[in-house]
Amino acid sequence: MVVVGLGCAGACATIEAAEAGAEVLALEAAAMGGGTSAMSGGIIYMGGGTPVQEGCGFADSPEAMESFLAAACGPGTDPQKLHEFCVDSVGHFHWLVGHGVPFAARYHPEHDREPDDDSGLCYSGGEDAWPFTEVAPPAPRGHHPKFPDAAGGFLMQRLLDAVAATPARVLTDTRVDRLVTDAAGSVVGVSASRDGARELVRARRGVVLTAGGFTFNEQMVRANCPAVLRVNVPIGTPFDDGRAIRMGRGVGAATEGMEHLEVGIPLTPPRSLVRGILVNGEGRRFINEDTYAGRVGKASLLEQDGVMYFVHSDATFAVNVAGYQAKWVAETAEELEEEIGLPPGSLQETLRRYNAHAERGEDPDFHKAAEWVIPLEGPYGVVDMRSDSSFYASFTLGGLRTAADGSVLGPDGAGVPGLFAAGRTTAGISGAGYVSGISLADGTYFGRRAGRAAAARRP
Repeated sequence: MVVVGLGCAGACATIEAAEAGAEVLALEAAAMGGGTSAMSGGIIYMGGGTPVQEGCGFADSPEAMESFLAAACGPGTDPQKLHEFCVDSVGHFHWLVGHGVPFAARYHPEHDREPDDDSGLCYSGGEDAWPFTEVAPPAPRGHHPKFPDAAGGFLMQRLLDAVAATPARVLTDTRVDRLVTDAAGSVVGVSASRDGARELVRARRGVVLTAGGFTFNEQMVRANCPAVLRVNVPIGTPFDDGRAIRMGRGVGAATEGMEHLEVGIPLTPPRSLVRGILVNGEGRRFINEDTYAGRVGKASLLEQDGVMYFVHSDATFAVNVAGYQAKWVAETAEELEEEIGLPPGSLQETLRRYNAHAERGEDPDFHKAAEWVIPLEGPYGVVDMRSDSSFYASFTLGGLRTAADGSVLGPDGAGVPGLFAAGRTTAGISGAGYVSGISLADGTYFGRRAGRAAAARRP
């Protein structure tokens, strides 16, 4: 069988298939494996009661994990995929550990990004913030490999080492650009270019597509999720060009969720910053500031036209991880309105209402947790968090439609014989929503499933 792409999904597909006894050839377009996974912070979303969660004193269950993800990643999440992913999460944790990925049973209190040390657990999706606190008991599920700070490169090195320990063969600098089918429509191989020459590879058991998303294909982005073009940091590599998705379509595969995207912003750490308030171009709050930062970024870009200001008092402001500074400073909200260009009276009314409730530790409008609710008094500082002047990062979420075992499906729900896929090439766990760590979790878990299913196939 042939695996196309050697990021986290391709590596796990290769390992699983090779260990199942299949003859595997992995083809990678870049000079080495790793892909976008190697550029990531390395957080893998796992739960249900992993040893790391238990070691840090957090109780969790597959049911709570599933309820949370259904709310945070929906609509558009495949219920069967989600259920099997959550039920198997603890087992997947042990599989990763067994293939060389270590985790320390130490909790890191900052949210929404990888720990700056080698701590193994953090909140990465707003589990402890409204509205999700009303959906399921909160538990941190962001599992961070035992490596300081961004651990994506470390994770991929461990997975590539595990690939090297199998009999699988790997060819880099090999760009697959076409699937080959037989007269019956089954995928039986690939056409690839290597060193300027065209090569055809027969895949007797099938092909697994794990070659990334389409963030760097402007035409596909413009046609499906044009908001990605507004951000200043598209996440991925030039090989996230949608090639694998287009190849799948070419042999009858269906796509779904192509309009969905993630938008990340470095709102925190420090976590204490969420005591400030976020307002839109009308000077009004529109979200609870303590929710997942990706949820904030997406709401700002898609619902507020990328116009967002972070309002602080002396008691709440600190320079965050991205070095944000206050652009406007004033003694009164009236002065801020004039300096920023907000409608007269808008921010004054927003602060009046917020402070009146904050005096009682309440936030009835957006349900920010009481521990983060304090009155904001002048002098004020405001961070400019508009999308054209601040850090907004994005990537695509949609792709090929697949079954839970990684089989690629056509528009009628029937499988495309001989074709499997995983990772960002597919519409995975994420529907319209996202939580940090779900891409690596989805890619590694369903990469394994796709590799196992392809290895078991008998043409």
